[in-house]
Amino acid sequence: MPPLALPFPAFDPVLVQIGPLAIRWYALAYIVGILGGWVYARTIIRSERLWGGQPPMTVVDFDDFILWVTLGIILGGRLGYVLFYNPAYFFANPAEIPQLWKGGMSFHGGFLGCVFAVIAFARYRGIPILSLGDIVCAVAPIGLFLGRLANFINAELWGRTTDVPWAFVFPGAGPLPRHPSQLYEATLEGIVLFAVLAVMMRAGALKRPGTILGAFCLGYGIARTICEFFREPDQQLGFLWGGLTMGMLLSLPLMIAGIVLIMAARRAKPLQQA
Repeated sequence: MPPLALPFPAFDPVLVQIGPLAIRWYALAYIVGILGGWVYARTIIRSERLWGGQPPMTVVDFDDFILWVTLGIILGGRLGYVLFYNPAYFFANPAEIPQLWKGGMSFHGGFLGCVFAVIAFARYRGIPILSLGDIVCAVAPIGLFLGRLANFINAELWGRTTDVPWAFVFPGAGPLPRHPSQLYEATLEGIVLFAVLAVMMRAGALKRPGTILGAFCLGYGIARTICEFFREPDQQLGFLWGGLTMGMLLSLPLMIAGIVLIMAARRAKPLQQA
């Protein structure tokens, strides 16, 4: 092992196995992330101070929405990975598309799945689309943080080779030390983004629907683009035009959408006046 590399912890990707039933860290990250986001969302909805008056929905509304957004995350994330990252392989092996236990989820696909879930449920229940989107985005960093930690535990999505003293030699990634880019993403996409959105809500961002949604899109896009400079591109794709990666290209329209949403929210009437 190179002298500056840290030994990678011997994590077992399976947390608990009872007979044929195996609970993996990655699945646990999704479950805890959704449950944690649900609890946090209920707290946000109950706080009239954050909304400047009566919230535009009830906790019961969000309770009913959980199944919708869970399906959106899973279906969108998987289809996004299939279409964005490895379409040729999955078109040749369609039976593997539903095999989620083998890995392969896309944040950008999961985000689109959430968008469809938010629009469909808001129209069905008669609640403001942008306000529901704000809540979903306010709690999303919880799941992102846990998901990136699970990526690290699974020794997947590792970083580029480096000589920094905190580098790791990841199993299956060759003998060279690499950036723990999963931890970089957990920090920026999870902790930092969560804190920024929380501060914005305390400053009254929920009173202008679409502000938190736009800030999430812009903030995630910036965080993901920064981390892509340290993350090894997917082997089947490599570097694209001008050294860009797929993650960078997919984050660009997300950042543009974020800027447009923030500008539109600032021009619109506050929630209680609309």
